[in-house]
Amino acid sequence: MMTIEPPQLACVSWNIHRGKGQDGRIDPARTADVLRREVALPGTDILVLQEADEEQRPHRGFLDIARIEAETGLRYAHVDAGHRWGPHSHGFLGVILFVASDILIEDMTLLDLPGRCHRGAVILDARREGRPFRVIGTHLSLGQPFRVAQMRVIGQHLFRRSPRQTVLIGDLNEWRPWGGLAFSHRLIGQTLHGPARASFPVGRPLFPLDRILTTAPGRVTGLRVLDGSGIRIASDHRPIAAQVTLAEPAG
Repeated sequence: MMTIEPPQLACVSWNIHRGKGQDGRIDPARTADVLRREVALPGTDILVLQEADEEQRPHRGFLDIARIEAETGLRYAHVDAGHRWGPHSHGFLGVILFVASDILIEDMTLLDLPGRCHRGAVILDARREGRPFRVIGTHLSLGQPFRVAQMRVIGQHLFRRSPRQTVLIGDLNEWRPWGGLAFSHRLIGQTLHGPARASFPVGRPLFPLDRILTTAPGRVTGLRVLDGSGIRIASDHRPIAAQVTLAEPAG
């Protein structure tokens, strides 16, 4: 009897440090080069970038979006101006999503998150091969109390949405592999699973700040911390990549 493998998402997350490399230079062209050569490799389905707009208002974009689309084959998800922080931004408070061409985007929501620094989450509802899923791309705060408050806002938002498999991707700034209160079921109403691998700092990673997590019965497999000569100079984080299995919808 033939076993049919469930569809998967090849997910990548990278905090690009606003294009500032370890040499102190801000070089968006270098960031795009490294994306093409070492990060968003062929077969990538979901790419989530953090710190991909300027930090100060009006949070201007600095990447060549058309070039990234052309060289990676991925589709920029923020074409609608309402899906960006402002008219000069490329994403929402530095978070930018790209998706594979065969992924059907159904809805996108932007969430302002509390904290000392302005943070946000991009929530994308989509389908692949008829299977619905939800991607949350975000960059959480360094302080645990702020992370707890931010994930509480995300959890309350999800409580009001129709249930579907959820994939949380980004720089979550959580150094403890078990995740702590911010990612607990009692706080966000869902249980997120996924391995932790050290991705920061770029030269000699010690802390698993960058994560790809999903709700059951979906699974995160093959998590890798990417490395390369370009990665080591282009940012202060290493990118991570993993496969996420899409579960059969309930019912």
